[in-house]
Amino acid sequence: MTIALRTLLDRSVKKMGKGMNPVVKASALEMVERAYTEGIAVQISAGHRSMEEQAELYGRGRAYSYNGKNYSNVAKSIVTNAKPGQSYHNYGLAIDFFIVSDDGKRAIWTVDSKWQRVAAIGKDLGFKWGGDWSSFKDYPHLEMTGGLSFTQLQAGKEPHLPFKLEKMEMPKTCKGDSLVISIQKTLNSRYKTNIEGDGDYGPETRSALIKGLQTELNQQYNKKLVVDGKWGPKTKSATVALKKGAAGNITWILQAALYMKGFNPGALDGDFGGNTESALFQYQKASKISADNIAGQETWNDLLA
Repeated sequence: MTIALRTLLDRSVKKMGKGMNPVVKASALEMVERAYTEGIAVQISAGHRSMEEQAELYGRGRAYSYNGKNYSNVAKSIVTNAKPGQSYHNYGLAIDFFIVSDDGKRAIWTVDSKWQRVAAIGKDLGFKWGGDWSSFKDYPHLEMTGGLSFTQLQAGKEPHLPFKLEKMEMPKTCKGDSLVISIQKTLNSRYKTNIEGDGDYGPETRSALIKGLQTELNQQYNKKLVVDGKWGPKTKSATVALKKGAAGNITWILQAALYMKGFNPGALDGDFGGNTESALFQYQKASKISADNIAGQETWNDLLA
């Protein structure tokens, strides 16, 4: 295949959008990666869908209004029987997928052995496949419901989803990695460290990350730590918990540390968004620490100790 795994993953993240359940999102990306190792290029085509988007789909081929707005489009064919709130997509619990040509330029919708193999990988990860339904076959569809009905989800009940991955990692960094070199240069300029820009995540780069964290904790939270690049109990206890929405240099350090461990948070921009949340969640599960999507003391200690 000439299409890169990273391209398929990036496209899939974009298509799933915001509002995905983190277990569903992480499992979907793992499915893409596992299929790729078997020579199958697959991409997620849809993920979270708003109620308005669901209304638009339901209105294709029929007269329909929702929340006072007309969504009728009788000129088109019916594509779904699910009204708003009656699709697991509306709760970030479902995805759709398709096979991609080896060069990444064409979507292939033929349900053949490759398609069935991807569905089997998905089921192994905990998804239910629409191709197994008896009344209506929905071959692109995979969902994790946690056994909850639409009524329960509409009432705000959260599903408890089994996490079936022993380890979920993005490709490991290696010596000469250009992004690691960029991280090293940023550390040198921002925190006056003097590490070699060789693209290798070694002890010196780890120490520089700790120095950066100690510096930021002192400046932003008046922690009065000794900036020595050593991970000790005082530094551990001084760490602050980060979650989605956080922004700034400490978030950048978290992103850099995750990338160094092989979990790609996307752009290292200091903004704790969906990609960073997904990478953190994957790292926490792989490291067998509390997978709460929050970078607290336990996570910082595991990343930098």
